[in-house]
Amino acid sequence: MVAFLKRVIVLASVFAAGCSPAPWNNPYPARDDGTNTLYSSFTERPRHLDPVQSYAMNEFALIANIYQPPLQYHYLKRPYQLIPFAATAVPQPEFFDVQGRRLPQNARAQDIAYSDYVIRIRPGIRYQPHPALATDNQGRFVYHGLKRRDLAGIHAIGDFKERGTRELVAADYVHQIKRLAHPRLHSPIMQLMSEYIVGLKELAEQLAGENKELPRDGFLDLTKFDIAGVQVTDRYTYRVRVRGKYPQFLYWLAMPFFAPVPPEADRFYAQPGLAQKNITLDWFPIGTGPYMLTVNNPNRQMVLERNPNYEGELYPSEGEPGDAEEGLLRDAGKPLPFVDKVVYSLEKEQIPYWNKFLQGYYDTSGISSDTFDEAVQFSGQGDVTLSDEMRKRGIRLQTSVGTTVFYLGFNMLDPVVGGYSERARKLRIAISIAVDQEEFISIFRNGRGVPAHGPIPPGIFGYREGKDGINPYVYDWKDGSPRRKSIEAAQRLLAQAGYPNGRNAKTGEPLLLNLDAAGAGPDSKARFDWYVKQLDKIGVQLVVRATDWNRFQDKVRKGNTQLYYLGWGADYPDPENFLFLLHGKQSKVKTAGENASNYVNREFDSLFEQMKNMDNGPRRQAIIDRMVAVACRDAPWVWSFFPKNFSLQHAWVFNSKPNQMANNSLKYQRIDPAMREKLRREWNQPVLWPVAALFLLLALSILPAVFMFRRRERATARLDVLPEKA
Repeated sequence: MVAFLKRVIVLASVFAAGCSPAPWNNPYPARDDGTNTLYSSFTERPRHLDPVQSYAMNEFALIANIYQPPLQYHYLKRPYQLIPFAATAVPQPEFFDVQGRRLPQNARAQDIAYSDYVIRIRPGIRYQPHPALATDNQGRFVYHGLKRRDLAGIHAIGDFKERGTRELVAADYVHQIKRLAHPRLHSPIMQLMSEYIVGLKELAEQLAGENKELPRDGFLDLTKFDIAGVQVTDRYTYRVRVRGKYPQFLYWLAMPFFAPVPPEADRFYAQPGLAQKNITLDWFPIGTGPYMLTVNNPNRQMVLERNPNYEGELYPSEGEPGDAEEGLLRDAGKPLPFVDKVVYSLEKEQIPYWNKFLQGYYDTSGISSDTFDEAVQFSGQGDVTLSDEMRKRGIRLQTSVGTTVFYLGFNMLDPVVGGYSERARKLRIAISIAVDQEEFISIFRNGRGVPAHGPIPPGIFGYREGKDGINPYVYDWKDGSPRRKSIEAAQRLLAQAGYPNGRNAKTGEPLLLNLDAAGAGPDSKARFDWYVKQLDKIGVQLVVRATDWNRFQDKVRKGNTQLYYLGWGADYPDPENFLFLLHGKQSKVKTAGENASNYVNREFDSLFEQMKNMDNGPRRQAIIDRMVAVACRDAPWVWSFFPKNFSLQHAWVFNSKPNQMANNSLKYQRIDPAMREKLRREWNQPVLWPVAALFLLLALSILPAVFMFRRRERATARLDVLPEKA
């Protein structure tokens, strides 16, 4: 028993001293300690990693770092500037009239029948190692004749032992453009691009016919088909012809839709049995970019690793004023990427994610409403600063206004809130005044937002600040700032619309409106309840019909809404990408476009057709100003807000600068693994005194029993040695 007691005391001492200097709560394998790895998270699995289908931000966060379109955005410069990525230069369009005669660069848009974009690719770019490109000594593909029996033991792309690569060529970009028309892929931009790229619509019709003749799992070989407006001119050059003047096409060349896909990948992934094992291009990409996806386990983890064949790109040597002072040019001229591996872990709950960030196990973090007060605070002047606890840890705060607009839309086809009569217009403006966006931003966004006065966000050409930029139907300009009109003003408009105090002037019945939105859970309910209270201020009853995203989309598509709530993030930094949301030809019900309000105004539409293909300048700005004025007068939206993005970075993360357009920013990030390891150990020292105290308490509780046991042993021993009685 004494020996046992000694063991307890020794064990308590060991725990008190600590068994190992390494943190016990580290969620990553010990072999990763000190490695050049960036740690982040995701909340839901990407649906598509095939660049022809992907159109979601969580998908772009991965594939934009895997694939290599011809162009990209400069990481540091603002306004956003296109620069070469795989291309040797940003192509300048060549203009032609209907007779095929070349036109000057300053030709009028109405005279331009076609614009040709000639794109030259840098020689020497190579694909990541991939089994689709593996060849034997005779140059034959190793895995292009697989039988189902060959797939025994194959469960992921990593189970194929052989890998190969080859040089990127212009034909790979042409192949990807053909894939937009593939009848089995359903690209979200096919309809739009078919209006511009010559021959794309005809190719889609041809492929649809060929597909009907194939068996269900038959392979549709795109290399056997041509597209009239897209041709390879030599090994590294291809030409794309678009209809009319469409300067925004350059922006599309910076998106994954126009990244290269080798024909070998389509042939490899089309083999029988692979799709059943989730071995598809939608699951395992193949690209020439700085990273490649090596682990795709959406129930736990996704991992990007450095593409060993990627080379030739350097960190930018210039930016905008202030970048050098912020240390953003210290790595100028150094080869990219800096980080060897990026690990994304599944985190469905905000609190565990936040705690891991504070412990140093995630390198960057956003700020949720639950953790806002812990992370930041407002100064007396209203400026946002980090909390004392964050500053002590060396954490940095970055803020930016997103190129995104959120809005409460009216269905202009609805007989009550829609239409273009003065009655309907005043009703919509009354509601617009009543919905206090400043209050919404304060309550639900912790002040992280800019009230919207139109559809164009800050940072996009056409946005107006100050007095010239206010919506005069909802705001007044007072004391150097916009002030929302009073509820009394909204009530007067409501009465003029035929609803005094929220009741129909003829029937006396209360005005009842329906709001359709996607959302569930307590957070969504709180927002919906807030909207009900906003309209209650003017006596209007609002019923919120919350549903799932798919059902909501179906209702908007069919026009079965009165009010609805949506947001739009920029595809590219041009006002056309926001103003088209109100273009009559983009009506959701009539054309399946993105104009969910089904708003049609002849003046607005005519101005849009003039504006969309213009170069930025005073004349384009004047047209945009008029378009916004027309939209504010008609009020097809309750202009809501532009979000402010807050992000946190630990002290060991470098070269971080918000870029709303560039999704391929991982390659610029640099970390200091030694600093991270040191601070992790400091922040995650095990608290062992309770364990030691428990062991000591256990030992003390045993002591009386030990003493009693020892006393009995001695007493027994004395009895054993007494002489027997005679």
